[in-house]
Amino acid sequence: MKPEEQMVPTHAIRLLVEGRPGTGKTTVARRLVELLRAHGVPLTGFTSAEIREGGRRMGFAIETVDGERATLAHVGFPGPPRVGRYGVDLKGFERVAVPSLRDPGPDGLVVIDELGKMELASSVFRERVSTLLEVGASIVATVHVFRHPFTDALKRRPGVELVRISEANRDRLAEALLQRILNRRLTA
Repeated sequence: MKPEEQMVPTHAIRLLVEGRPGTGKTTVARRLVELLRAHGVPLTGFTSAEIREGGRRMGFAIETVDGERATLAHVGFPGPPRVGRYGVDLKGFERVAVPSLRDPGPDGLVVIDELGKMELASSVFRERVSTLLEVGASIVATVHVFRHPFTDALKRRPGVELVRISEANRDRLAEALLQRILNRRLTA
């Protein structure tokens, strides 16, 4: 049996929050982390943030749920790889973000913000995400809408649910996800 065909534990939560750039995926992920912490849910993973200078977006940073930070991409980085006008620091990303992706145990959750072009340039990152799915970790990840072999395969995996973010649902989506997560934990 292939890993992607394995049974997902009934308690495992596999939610991919999908949206276009600027729809609020990171805001939802950060709010969800706050809410989960307030409910005492063990967490691992990371969120991202824009780096702004003089009102202009110059890059992206990542911050683990434990507070460690690194710059993922910046207009001043040479790359490779390059995504748009940004050079991506894969070594820094892999040094900080990848170790944060640990299985938090049966009552915990891994938050990944995001499964995007910059992060997916790292084969180490893709392998870690795949391993988390194989061991039955619960995951909430934000994901771009663009086609990519890795995310396209994730969206088709058994037990993975796609949640689309929109203007209509983004302001209450973190709370709705929290309720789903807490309800799943109670019924496990």
